[in-house]
Amino acid sequence: MTQLVQQPLPDHVPPELAMALPLFSRRVVYENPQETLIPAMHADLPPITYVTNIFPGDQPGWLLKNAADVQAMLRDPDNFTKNGMGKWAQNIGENWLVIPTEADPPVHTAYRKALNGHFSPQKMFAMKEQVRERAAVLIDTFKDRGHCDFIVEFSEKFPIFIVLDLLGLPQERMAQFLKWEKELLHTNDWQVRGNAVKCVKDYLLEEIEARRREPRDDYITKVLDFDVDGRLWTDDEVLGHCFNLYIGGLDTVTSLLGNIFNYLASHPEKQNELRADPSQIVLAVEEFLRAFAPVTAFRIATKVIEIQGQTIMPGEYVAFCSPVVGRDPAFYEDPQDIRFDRKAPHMSLGSGIHKCLGMHLARLELQIAVEEFVKRVPEFRTKDGFQVPYFVGNILHVPDLQLQWD
Repeated sequence: MTQLVQQPLPDHVPPELAMALPLFSRRVVYENPQETLIPAMHADLPPITYVTNIFPGDQPGWLLKNAADVQAMLRDPDNFTKNGMGKWAQNIGENWLVIPTEADPPVHTAYRKALNGHFSPQKMFAMKEQVRERAAVLIDTFKDRGHCDFIVEFSEKFPIFIVLDLLGLPQERMAQFLKWEKELLHTNDWQVRGNAVKCVKDYLLEEIEARRREPRDDYITKVLDFDVDGRLWTDDEVLGHCFNLYIGGLDTVTSLLGNIFNYLASHPEKQNELRADPSQIVLAVEEFLRAFAPVTAFRIATKVIEIQGQTIMPGEYVAFCSPVVGRDPAFYEDPQDIRFDRKAPHMSLGSGIHKCLGMHLARLELQIAVEEFVKRVPEFRTKDGFQVPYFVGNILHVPDLQLQWD
């Protein structure tokens, strides 16, 4: 399961805790990591591990296996920072932050004060019929065909339609946006990643400048009027926030949908539970978020810290791997069992001050996607003879999912 590391390690890292893990190898495999790798990690790994390939570019960091340790970290902004966590700007020699994701208190509090109202449950609920129409139109293109390429025909397009609508960006550029998104989030090559950062940054700056010249009725125009402590946001802050919406809105829900529908395709009884009683879908989505969360996120230690008896030095990365935390057997009873009545708390949308800004929109998108799909498509399954691929890396997802139905 693991590969012990031979190269020199920092003096405070015990050699027995240092290893490369297959879950972060950033490649396609054909075994379901939620059923194999993750349960094995809970069975075999210590509570904290120095994982040499945990960050893109095969850079090291500490993995916390237990949900309780992760929860404590996420609620501790004094000992952990998110400043520059993703190394997006640093990769191209700049120093703007992804807003509010990479901001720390007290300025983070001011950012969220400006932003929360725009992503409130009420604001997102007002988008419900628009979101439903996007889902229905996509499903209607293939529902009578008896099969679909789920990722290409639905899960990639559906959440991106919504985000592009919100930002006022052109739907006809979707193919280009998807290319940049994959180069940003699904590569281990820092040059590819950096080139994509430059492309997205340049494009967003053009759009921001266009709104300054000619304001529109869209979210980017609204951002230009946001303030922090009585001053308007700087150009870097506006860019950093738009970049945040781009990388968050174009990928996470897509990855979740692939994981969820891969599960439903192999568990027709679960599909039919939701068909028979759609009122279960709200709680089912919370269970899906627990079990199929895709993202590994990070904090950076700000001082010497001890976790589970291990010293962590300032500047070292500490990982919150939501696919691992969501299946912690010490935190969840029978975590491999998907139960729509579980009602268990999860951290898949974050915890503490950095709880996901778009969590209400993400929930709405997932609920409507499941509801419309099971309503419009009969019992579906993985296409005969198709072997499901799984991408293991910082965003655990199914890159290709071929479905069919009778």
